[in-house]
Amino acid sequence: PYTNFIPEADVERYTIASKGEYGGIGASVTPRDGALMIMDIRENSPAHKAGLLLGDRIIEVDEHSILNKPMEESNQLLQGEAGSILQLVILRNGERKKISIERENIKINSVPYYCMISPEIGYVKLNEFSQNCSADVLTACKTLKSQNAKSLVLDLRDNPGGLLIEAIKIVNMFVAKGERIVYTKGQNKTENAKFSTLADPFDTEIPVVVLVNDRSASAAEIVAGALQDLDRAVIIGNQTFGKGLVQTRKELAHNCLLKVTTAKYYIPSGRCIQRLNYTKRDANGNPTVLPDSLQKTFFTRN
Repeated sequence: PYTNFIPEADVERYTIASKGEYGGIGASVTPRDGALMIMDIRENSPAHKAGLLLGDRIIEVDEHSILNKPMEESNQLLQGEAGSILQLVILRNGERKKISIERENIKINSVPYYCMISPEIGYVKLNEFSQNCSADVLTACKTLKSQNAKSLVLDLRDNPGGLLIEAIKIVNMFVAKGERIVYTKGQNKTENAKFSTLADPFDTEIPVVVLVNDRSASAAEIVAGALQDLDRAVIIGNQTFGKGLVQTRKELAHNCLLKVTTAKYYIPSGRCIQRLNYTKRDANGNPTVLPDSLQKTFFTRN
């Protein structure tokens, strides 16, 4: 289900988001009733200037219906070259409205907020694992520690993941150099790999709590799971999304890409993050749900 053919016209859209800057509308969306609902709008962004409101549901992008389309595919349509015009059809209070928006360069702020939430507790919100987000988290943590933070809350709720290397660097802030954080296993042994911390940590003693919910996925689950398995943090929240599949991009002729699943992610205790088993399906053809932790007992380091 995560195997996608990406034609040349869409390659740029699939690569710009991970660079930390892209041409877009400056709004966050989430699937709702088959459409994309506006959840957050940045001040003075193209979406803000065009009059989009929280709760608006996008049903068409440039005359293409996005109803019941995969969120990643629909979200990519909102991105493009800065200065280009985007035509949207939205539903607002049940009425269709047409809106034109000029895309602008949007700088992804991976850490939109951090603060002291009590005299000795620091709080850091991480939205996604984009390029160099670990440096932003480190800056936030150093600032909070200078403000007398004796413990930290890392908020990964609604974080869909992103770059694996950034996840490893963030775990590395709190655990020693040389720790295995995550490893991959695939049907093809060439896809097997392990990833360990490479740098000196920021602080291996400061107490850490990680907040998660059912929309914390992929790299966010690696950070939460690794810190949990190494007894380095306490996890608070709901069961996470369960996306532990490795996607590899393979270059094809005519500047196209194929994004194909090649392996699964495993965290230090041996747990596989992947929740849905696509190789075993029920009578209706749906993947079975059988998390690793319900099949055997796993242990944290201690």
